Amino acid sequence: MRGFGRTVIVEAKKANTHAERWVLSGSRAAVAVGFVVSIPGSAVKAFAAPADAGLNPTSIFSPVSTPAQSIFDLSIFVLGVSLAIFLVVFGLLAYAVVKFRKTSAHDGREPAQVYGSTQLELAWTVIPVLIVVVLFLATARVIASIQNAVHPGNAIEVTVIGHQFWWEYRYPSLGVVTANELHIPVSDPAHPTPTFLKLLSADTDHSFWVPRLSGKTDLIPNHPNTMWVDPHETGLFLGQCAQYCGTQHAKMLLRVYVDSREDFDRWIQAQKQPASDAVSEGRKVFERTACVNCHAVGGTPAIGHFGPDLTHLMSRDTIGSGAAPNTHINLRAWIQDPSSFKPGSKMPAMGLSNRDVAAVTE
Repeated sequence: MRGFGRTVIVEAKKANTHAERWVLSGSRAAVAVGFVVSIPGSAVKAFAAPADAGLNPTSIFSPVSTPAQSIFDLSIFVLGVSLAIFLVVFGLLAYAVVKFRKTSAHDGREPAQVYGSTQLELAWTVIPVLIVVVLFLATARVIASIQNAVHPGNAIEVTVIGHQFWWEYRYPSLGVVTANELHIPVSDPAHPTPTFLKLLSADTDHSFWVPRLSGKTDLIPNHPNTMWVDPHETGLFLGQCAQYCGTQHAKMLLRVYVDSREDFDRWIQAQKQPASDAVSEGRKVFERTACVNCHAVGGTPAIGHFGPDLTHLMSRDTIGSGAAPNTHINLRAWIQDPSSFKPGSKMPAMGLSNRDVAAVTE
């Protein structure tokens, strides 16, 4: 961490633009994500990215979904058992230290031994075995309840594809494709509407983890995985790719928007609309460059699949998988040189002129 601190200071001295200063701030937040797993409550807020000031992105202590609640309850149970064991062992140790401490009357003889005590040997063998069996059964029950959940007919299905270093979301039955910001409907306990996620990887190992919604689930190439959530509250829930997947793993962030059913339906309808063609000059620049080889834009010849679908890019709050707020300044800087936000990202700088960059940004 000392080396990291020196690096940030040196880079901060070199930063001359608003975008560069934001990236340095975002980098500190991304590195801090590794520490917040064990930090509850308001302490977590200190590590939130600037775009999400005031949010509690990775607290496992306030679950809002059935899988997350089950995992939380299990962890509290295991913690309670562990605490009881600690208190018993510590109590016996303290008793032995006080009771059998050396005194001036000690004659140096060995104390009475308990070799061959069947009762003691049974106690310190049977009791730990029973504790392990109880913990095993409790864990197996939670795993089974999550993995064998009923798949109702009104469930939302989303295919999640992990890329280096961004997320692709496909809604097969709804005909929508988007990136980096997942929208799902809230689930009313009286009328559950869970969201089932099919997890795939396009390159290397990734891990989908939004702590307040569910546990970590890996995305492994050629090995489809599944998970589900049924959030009971609306709002924005943040997460992180929890499996090191390359240079920009720390900036492969997760944003899950839990909408009311009405808002979710409106979002789906808006996402089905073709892209606006209000700025034809920028479209011409986009179509005559290599952008179309990687990106797709509905209603245009661009049908690439290596990069995020850009049809409704401006409906998203961030760019670069949460690397920066989606503002005009940041978007222009991203188009001009993506490495200024995410060094090692797969998107190259296209070497466009200032006029072309401005046109594409518009």
